[in-house]
Amino acid sequence: MLNAVIRFALQQRLLVIALAICLLVAGTWEALRRPIDVFPDLNRPRVVVLVEAPGLAPEEVETLVAFPIETALNGANGVVAVRSQSAIGLAVVYVDFDWGTDLYTDRQIVTERLQLVQGRLPEGIQPSLAPVSSIMGQILILGMWSDSEETSPLELRTLADWVVRQRLLTIPGVAQVFTMGGGRKQYQVLVDPDALVRDGVTLEEVRQALEESNANATGGYLDDQGAEEILVRSLGRVESVEEIEKVVVAIREGKPIPLSRVARVVEGPQVKRGDSSAYIRENGEMIGGPAVALTINKQPGADTRSVTEAVMRAIEEDLAPSLPAHVRIVPVYSQSSFIDRAIENVVEALRDGGVLVVVILFLFLMNLRTTFITLTAIPLSLAMTVLVFSATGMSINTMTLGGLAVAIGELVDDAIVDVENIFRRLKENRLAGSPRSPLRVVYDASCEIRNSIVFGTMIVILVFLPLFGLSGMEGRLFTPLGIAYIVSILSSLIVSLTVTPVLSYWLLGRGPKRETEERDGPLLRLLKWVGRRVIGFSLRFPRFNLLATIFAVCVAGLFLSQLDRDFLPPFNEGAVQLN
Repeated sequence: MLNAVIRFALQQRLLVIALAICLLVAGTWEALRRPIDVFPDLNRPRVVVLVEAPGLAPEEVETLVAFPIETALNGANGVVAVRSQSAIGLAVVYVDFDWGTDLYTDRQIVTERLQLVQGRLPEGIQPSLAPVSSIMGQILILGMWSDSEETSPLELRTLADWVVRQRLLTIPGVAQVFTMGGGRKQYQVLVDPDALVRDGVTLEEVRQALEESNANATGGYLDDQGAEEILVRSLGRVESVEEIEKVVVAIREGKPIPLSRVARVVEGPQVKRGDSSAYIRENGEMIGGPAVALTINKQPGADTRSVTEAVMRAIEEDLAPSLPAHVRIVPVYSQSSFIDRAIENVVEALRDGGVLVVVILFLFLMNLRTTFITLTAIPLSLAMTVLVFSATGMSINTMTLGGLAVAIGELVDDAIVDVENIFRRLKENRLAGSPRSPLRVVYDASCEIRNSIVFGTMIVILVFLPLFGLSGMEGRLFTPLGIAYIVSILSSLIVSLTVTPVLSYWLLGRGPKRETEERDGPLLRLLKWVGRRVIGFSLRFPRFNLLATIFAVCVAGLFLSQLDRDFLPPFNEGAVQLN
């Protein structure tokens, strides 16, 4: 069958080259638009349940809220782990499902189980599901502060909550925006105990009056005997401190007692349980200080860099003109910059590897045309790999690029074996007394080493097959590396069976007479001289050769056992987070 592939390629040369060019263009275009991330998709289907329990201590939250929910969720269809965190007035329950399950089906299962446990929870407590987000979702942290003291921390937090956050949530790909720092605005009622005693008002009456006073109500509608109906509404929502002060808290001896007689109402910040600050380097100096931090989480599958660009564009074009001139919003952490640096490092390795391949090929072959034919395997193989990524929904990340970096030197192996044999057979044919057709020589030369190429490629691929046996997080992380490597190597095999013979016929089949008489390059002649002596020595002393090899393998195994072990190689991409 492979002979038929080579025969078809040589018979349909223009078609093969046209398809190769289209493949290269499509692969390049797809590579420029594929999502790029730090790691492959590591999102194990997880549903997060949030439960607010105001006034309860962590021990009570765990006993009365978290434990009943965990009990109800354990054993649900597809659930592999349930864990919770209990804090003052808050329980967070994490429900992990098995790999491959549908996240929205999992959320439905959790919702149904929560309905069953609702009657066992304290009165007034209602569990809710957190928005869908990615495990690598914290893509951006923004610092928002005022360069002057014109905007107070209270106003800054209000702007962040009701202007900046609301605009960022409308951006596609943004799952959630968390704010921290500044002052969360409250209307605070500071009750005077002496005034309460003086007017005979209880604290419960004050609380109830405030709770019932802040509400709108409807009263049906009036028919004006025409074509319109007039809606009747009672507007009771308070909008200022003055309106709160006028709330009647009690009636004593027929006289209403307003809130202002027994309390003072002020606008103030909520009691803080945390704070934030932000600093950036500008013109060689560190500037910043107390600030509002906005942490942006992305949705699963969203492109980190695209979402980051959309967020920054919204800040520059929409938010900055509407905010006070002295208020600044700047990124203090960006996962996008980490990705860019990581991708740059891997691309740099690919570039250096490609340059080394070019140099080595030319030094060995000492022929520009054979070097060019061999090098075509690299871009074509990479283009085919990118198209496979697109068809399977894989992203471009440091692991897939790492697989390509490992394979870069091997992508030319199949092509160089084919080209070298074709070049040698064409040289012999031209020096023969009755030379054959160059097309026939190219076909025979390609078929001659076809088995060697295929067997060599399959043996290299077998080395990476154990990666696909990894399970859990390790499998999700390292399997894309193996896929990238294997697909690129198989692509190079296809190129060597189709494009390489065609280019060899066009560029080498009708070469000038003097080229056929050229000798090997000096480097190749030196290596052949050394190789002949090494092989001769090995054949004369086979036992010594085997013993030396076994000894080297044992020494290597000893050093391997002493190496440090880690889940991932160390990263140094210019960013760090301490938690």
